[in-house]
Order: sequence, then C-alpha cells, then structure tokens
Amino acid sequence: MTPTAVPTSTAVRTLSNHVGGAWAASTAADTLDDRDPATGELLARVPLSTAADVDAAVVAARAAATRWRAVSPLQRARAVMALRGVLDAHRDELAELVTRDMGKTLGDATAEVGRGIESCEAAIAMPHLLKGENLEGVATGVDVELVRQPVGVVAAITPFNFPAMIPLWFMPYALAAGNAFILKPSEQDPLTGARIVELANGLDVFPAGLINLVHGAHDVVNGLLDHPGVDAISFVGSAKTARHVAQRATANGKRVQALGGAKNSMVVMPDADPDLMTGGVMGSAFGAAGQRCLAGSTAVLVGTKGEQEAARDRIVAAAARLTTGAGLDPATDVCPVVSPQQRDRIVADVDRAEADGATVVLDGRGDAGPGGCTLAPTILDDVPEGHHVLTEELFGPVLTLVRAADLDEAIAKVNASRYGNASVIFTESGGAARAYRYGVEAGMVGVNVGVAAPIAWFPFSGWKDSIDGDLHANGRDAVEFYTRKKVVTSRWAA
Repeated sequence: MTPTAVPTSTAVRTLSNHVGGAWAASTAADTLDDRDPATGELLARVPLSTAADVDAAVVAARAAATRWRAVSPLQRARAVMALRGVLDAHRDELAELVTRDMGKTLGDATAEVGRGIESCEAAIAMPHLLKGENLEGVATGVDVELVRQPVGVVAAITPFNFPAMIPLWFMPYALAAGNAFILKPSEQDPLTGARIVELANGLDVFPAGLINLVHGAHDVVNGLLDHPGVDAISFVGSAKTARHVAQRATANGKRVQALGGAKNSMVVMPDADPDLMTGGVMGSAFGAAGQRCLAGSTAVLVGTKGEQEAARDRIVAAAARLTTGAGLDPATDVCPVVSPQQRDRIVADVDRAEADGATVVLDGRGDAGPGGCTLAPTILDDVPEGHHVLTEELFGPVLTLVRAADLDEAIAKVNASRYGNASVIFTESGGAARAYRYGVEAGMVGVNVGVAAPIAWFPFSGWKDSIDGDLHANGRDAVEFYTRKKVVTSRWAA
C-alpha cells in the first residue's frame, strides 16, 4: 500500500492511537487507506505512527505496569473475567467488524471471535498457573522457593488474517500475569483491534495506560523492537518478518515469540472417508480464502494412480461448487482476499507455476469483484519438484496436488518442507494415523480434521521455520513467556 498525505478535511475518520487511557491523535504526517475487501469502500485512514507515538505508549505502559503488578493475581483474573464478559456481549458486533475490515465470512469471523474469548477463559486460571515451587531443608535451616513475576511491558504485533483472535492470544495472558500491554494491529484491518482496546479500557478494571494501541507499519514495529522500555515481543506474521523480529528484538535484549509462516500438507489416504475428507480439504484450503497459518495448501494423494485420480476428482468437483462472494453474504463459501495487492501477488504465483509446466485443473483467476479482491478456488497439479508454489506459503485459495505411492513417501514429502506448523491426515486406519502423528515434523497434527487448531488451553505449537523462539502462544507456554522465574534461597537463625 502506498502512503497518502493526511487530508485536511474528510468524512472518513483517521484512526487515533490509545495511549495512557485516552485516544490520542498520531503525530504522523502520512496515512494508509483501510478498505472493505468485498466492496472497496474506504472504511478509515490508518496513521503511520512515529517513534514519538511509540515512546508515548511505552512510557504510559511502564507507569501502569508498576501499579498493576501490585494488584493481586485474583483481582487481575477477575479483570480478565470482566474483559471476557464485555467481549462476549459484543461478539456479534466484533464479528461483523472482522468481516467488513478483513473480508472473511461472518460464520468464520464469529468463530474467530469465539476463539479469542476462549483465550480469556483460559487466562482467568492465572492464579493457579502462577503458583511456584518450594523445597525446604535443602541444607540445615535452608529453604528454596521459586516464584513467578511479570516480565513488565509486552508489545504484540499482530497480522491481518485474525484481527480479533490473535490480539486475544496475547492480551489476556499478559494482563493476568501482571504485565502492561501495547497492541500494534495490522495496518490492513486495524478496526477490530482498536475496538477490543476500546472495550477493555471502558471497563474501569484496568489502570489507565495498562492497555495501549499504536497504529502503523514497519516504523512502529521497529520502534517497538528497539525501545528499551519494551521487555517482551509477541508476533505473528510471515516467516521473513518473524525472523527479522526475532533477531532485532533479541539483539536488543528482549524476550521474543515470533510465529511465522507455514506450508501445511493434508495427506489423503486411499481409505479416507470420502465425505469427511472432501469437507475437511475444502474448509482447510479455501476457508478464509486460504488466509490462515493453518490452511492446508498442499494435498498429498496417496495410493495407486487410480486412487490418486479418484481423490483428485472429488476434491476438484467439490471446490468447483464453492461460492465466492462478500463475507456478509450467507451464501458465500470463499471470501475475498484482504487486498487487491494480495490478489495480484497470488495470481502472479499461479501464472508463474502454469508457465513452468503446472496444470491448472481449477482456475479461479477470473473476475476480481467490486473490491478487486475476489479469487475463486484454484487447484494446481503436475507442479515441478521444488517449485515456489510447492515450497512457500501463498496465503490464498490455491491448493497444490502432490502424489505419493505410500504413507512413508507421503511423510517424507511433508517433512521435506522447511516449515512445520501443521499437517493433517485423512484415513480410517488407526495404524496409519498413529504412524503419521509419530513421524510427521509438525507441531499441530490433525486426524480427519482439516484445520488442526488447538483450543486455548494448549499452545499453538509450530515447529521449524514456523516459529522463532522457544515458547508458543496460548496454553502453559503463555504463562512461561509472560513471567520470569525468581529463585529465593533463605536461611534463618534458630
């Protein structure tokens, strides 16, 4: 997106940051347009905030963190419970906002908001999860105790594809553990993140400045990575950016969890239930227009040539029946991608694969729709070994077919990827499922489940180049990430 100068007068609002408990205009001179992917309607202008804006948010967060740490874990958990309540009360509003701003279907958006609320529910258990350990009598009159204390100021840099859920992967756990929080939502669809911050700050249970929001793009990201007042960075985005975030943040002495890209495979065994397999592949490859880090973008068809062809024909026929349209239309199966630029990039990848010898067995490169973002399901076969569309994440409704003679070959093909986010298998064989879950190099595995998304009580546990850092989002990993351990050794005179 190309920045445009801030207009002197307009009916479309320019978004404000939220700093120190109040909305604050950015000091930025430039904005980006935020448009509805389905219609192209201009929804808002997003300020490209400056280092001064970042600094103001960090200063406010540090001041609030000192006060918040002194609040008991039980009171902090009750505050997160109140956050859960207000999000649930505004569930439909938030889902519609996700759909208008990001594009996904209303059903998908509603499920996303629900998953974010689940993270609040998991974080409410923080008083239990924060409990430490002790061992008395390690020597004569000497006791040892381990306690957990907050990291301090946490900054979350979140992507466009889950504008409600991913901020809520981080915010409830960070707050319940006693930290202050700064959100940098995606500049492509920031309205949901801004509304969540507004709802949270309207509760009167969090100190002013505890929850802040700064809009912007790479300058804000780098500002947060470099600022000495930020103690930890939580990030979700592309693999390239995750590596940049991890390297720059750690070079500046920060704790970092950077969840990156994926190239997820779905293994289709000859004995797979046809309806279960077809529905799972459709939802995984084409749900949210393939803009999920758990989307299955490769289908590995296992068996004889005839069995492979039968699976291919079922998949292609089902994909051809999917309806493409606006996310607010109940008839829509496949929503638009997030922007015309995203569509152009995906189409260029498909064009390149076709020019290099791939067969386009289902072509969705037709009408781009009123917003310029529509791309129908597209399926590629006969892709040359090692091609870009086989090895890298396209992040669109494009499925690539791969062949394997048996399960061992299928596992080898899946494990050849540098990514290890998720993988699924469709089979009626318990032996095949067990061999797959044992041997596949992925942190999240599905058996007859198209999207292997863990619930909030478990970590979102990608492997290999799908994460930079040791600790994942959600589950007990969140407790580990947002706290530091302190070990106290005591001796008292008799």
